[in-house]
Amino acid sequence: MFKGLPQTVYELSGKNPYLCIQCGVCSGSCPMIKDMDIPPHQVIRMIQLDMQEVLNCKTIWICASCNTCSVRCPRDVDPARMINVLRILVQRRNIYPVDLRRVKGLLDLPQIALISASRKLTG
Repeated sequence: MFKGLPQTVYELSGKNPYLCIQCGVCSGSCPMIKDMDIPPHQVIRMIQLDMQEVLNCKTIWICASCNTCSVRCPRDVDPARMINVLRILVQRRNIYPVDLRRVKGLLDLPQIALISASRKLTG
């Protein structure tokens, strides 16, 4: 059906990246947008264009996975799920942004925060 990154994202997310019409609702809804280097709607566009450099962007790690973008998407593209797929693709290359074994004061942190960080940042 598709090729390259769009095909991989489609297979892992079950969502068609080509349904995105670049309306920007996801980026306008994102509570983390100020910290992102690439807005969510542009991440989806980079997927559509098979731009592998999207895997190097800070945005995929900044995304809080709050699903606000996905709930508000008029085309049911589910940007949060696609961003999560990009994280998985990076982690498959054995690249992890955080090594929880090196976090100081690990035992003093709330357990739910550790579980959340572990799931998001270490696969």
